[in-house]
Amino acid sequence: MSVKIRLQRHGKKGKPFYWVVAADARSKRDGKYLEKLGTYNPNTNPATIDLDLNAAVKWLHNGAQPTDTARAILSYKGALLKHHLDGGVKKGALTQEQAEAKLAKWLEEKTGKVTAKSEGLAKSKADVKAAALKAEKEKNEARIAAAKQAEADLIAAAQAEEAAAQASTEEAVADADEAPVAEAETPAAEEGNEEAQA
Repeated sequence: MSVKIRLQRHGKKGKPFYWVVAADARSKRDGKYLEKLGTYNPNTNPATIDLDLNAAVKWLHNGAQPTDTARAILSYKGALLKHHLDGGVKKGALTQEQAEAKLAKWLEEKTGKVTAKSEGLAKSKADVKAAALKAEKEKNEARIAAAKQAEADLIAAAQAEEAAAQASTEEAVADADEAPVAEAETPAAEEGNEEAQA
């Protein structure tokens, strides 16, 4: 029986979630498996991978063949490196302590890279949020300034209208003051005419 280390799809439509399993090569993709080795969630950034390193290496030692995606995941988590180093220990090229030191160093570097990527993504997200907040603040300030300007224009227009109305009332009053004088002169002239006729 040939064994494959492969992904078994779970999750919902559009949001896949995978189990990393060791399964018989003849079984269905989501069918019966021999052992669950871990999980892989590609929906997060960076992708979340939980893997039982020792179990994966045990299956690799027993001749299990990983699929392309499973090989990438095993490489990312250091299972292939541990398998390779264990081969070197069996051949006598290096001691168990040296192999463990190399693996620990590699895992530390990998963790540092993943942490740096996560921090970079968080920083870029924060920068985008800050830029959006700044743009929104500028837009609000421009909107407030435009509202104040419109209010000032409205007040100025009302004052100009009031001044025009006051000027027209003053002209009307002035015209009214002049008109009675002319009317007063007219009756006196009419009286004079009546006397002349009499």
